Amino acid sequence: MKQKGSLYVVGTPIGNLEDITLRALRILKEVEIIACEDTRQTLKLLNAYGLKKRLISYFHPRENQRLPEILSWLEAGRDVALVSDAGTPGVSDPGFPLIREAIRRNINVIPIPGPSALTAALSASGLPTHRVVFAGFPPPKRGSLKNFLAKLREVEGTLVFFLPMRKLKQFLEVAKDVLGPREAVLARELTKLHEEFVRGTLETLGEAVTEDRFRGESTILIRGK
Repeated sequence: MKQKGSLYVVGTPIGNLEDITLRALRILKEVEIIACEDTRQTLKLLNAYGLKKRLISYFHPRENQRLPEILSWLEAGRDVALVSDAGTPGVSDPGFPLIREAIRRNINVIPIPGPSALTAALSASGLPTHRVVFAGFPPPKRGSLKNFLAKLREVEGTLVFFLPMRKLKQFLEVAKDVLGPREAVLARELTKLHEEFVRGTLETLGEAVTEDRFRGESTILIRGK
């Protein structure tokens, strides 16, 4: 019986291309195929390190359309690396359906640890890190967001959210109303040229965020109850 391939879940830089491990580079060099969120983003990384590989796009919400093709390669004994545009696949990024189905089929799933906006923001936030609740991307609509945050009101650990900067003002307004005047930190452009940490409260953060900061993604950390 032919041995199945392995699915490597590879963490890639969240901004600075130097933030990639030697092991990740070796795996990307050795696998036959790389399943990526956006082939253009992954190509930038590969070009920076002189790597040439077959790329296949694997992005939300069309992940299930690619599953049969990728799984057939793995079943045939071909190794596949799964990467996202930035950070670790499956953590608020595409990857979960593929990883789950590979496990169900007894395909070896191997994590290749690397950069993460979650741990990077936590490590330099100054907020407690002994207990953390990662809430991912919150609902975009105000009513749903209010209900979402209300369920987190009694949580004692530091709350962490991913958020597009254009949604930040509304999020901070609703969070202040639901959670009260809590200590909070905005981490934006992590590992990039204009990396910035804004520390204060849910109210003062809202006052500090100007329109020239409305591009890109951010990580928001709020002190628990």
